[in-house]
Amino acid sequence: MGKYLQVSKKIEELIIDNPKTAGSLSWLNVNSAGKPELEYLLKRQHFTITHLKASMAKSLAERAFIEKETNYIFIILHFPIIKDGLVLPAEVEFFMGHGYLVTIHNGDLPPLMDFFNICKKDENSLLAYELESSSVLLYEILDRLIKYCYEVLDSHSKRITHAQNTIFSLDSKQRDTASEILTLRHNIIKIRKILQNHKNILQSLTEMKSSLVPAAELKKYYSTLVEHSKRIWENLENQREMIEVLNDTNESLLNDRMNRIMKTLTMITVILYPLNLIAAIFGMNTILAMPFIGDPLGFWKILFIMFLSTVTIFLIFKRKNWI
Repeated sequence: MGKYLQVSKKIEELIIDNPKTAGSLSWLNVNSAGKPELEYLLKRQHFTITHLKASMAKSLAERAFIEKETNYIFIILHFPIIKDGLVLPAEVEFFMGHGYLVTIHNGDLPPLMDFFNICKKDENSLLAYELESSSVLLYEILDRLIKYCYEVLDSHSKRITHAQNTIFSLDSKQRDTASEILTLRHNIIKIRKILQNHKNILQSLTEMKSSLVPAAELKKYYSTLVEHSKRIWENLENQREMIEVLNDTNESLLNDRMNRIMKTLTMITVILYPLNLIAAIFGMNTILAMPFIGDPLGFWKILFIMFLSTVTIFLIFKRKNWI
């Protein structure tokens, strides 16, 4: 049977030991690695300084990559997480060697934390327990992390659907759609950047010639991860196209609404302009030349002229189908 060890406040170790097989498998889980944790790993596993520095809690690699050393394989992968409606990258480093696997992260990936806690309680359910293989344990971790990407995409898809419904609604929330679409576009760009190298890294791992990655195990298990990566990328392409369509549709609706407003304001201005002109003319101080001066019905005659001008302009607009 295996056992759980609390090496330090930030380092946990799970020793997976199947009595039916020789040897054992150690999983070191490091949360928010600092200088003490990296010094511990350096003394225990003799990892290179470059790889350990890349695993610092405050640093974030610009891209995912895989590198083979003499005694281990170093992998950096990013996975999307959602905080306050925005997609952010969560990084995890893997050191895979004979009989051990080291995972270093910042504790912001729920599936990784949950999986480690499950393994502490019931290691017998692990495929890695049966085979005691670090590459199989890596597969099981990646399988859960990649499936977690589906949850992020599903959540993002619901927001896209909500934005789509809001665009064609008449409620007050419609004015916030442009901001929501910008957020969705930002998120889809982030997710694409985070996941763009997953398929290549998984394929590189399966094609790597090393005793750390037995070909039979990798071909059997990791091919499903490659397929998941392809399907996730296809979903991302579909969501990206949908967001672009929603953005174009929303801009068209906003432009149409603005055109209607400008049309209404223009018609009001054109209709009121003759009234202002007539009022200005009869407001001139040319008493002797001004008609209707001294006429007891002069005021009403001027109002009639204004009314007739308004009706005439309205009928002209109506005839030309401008209103």
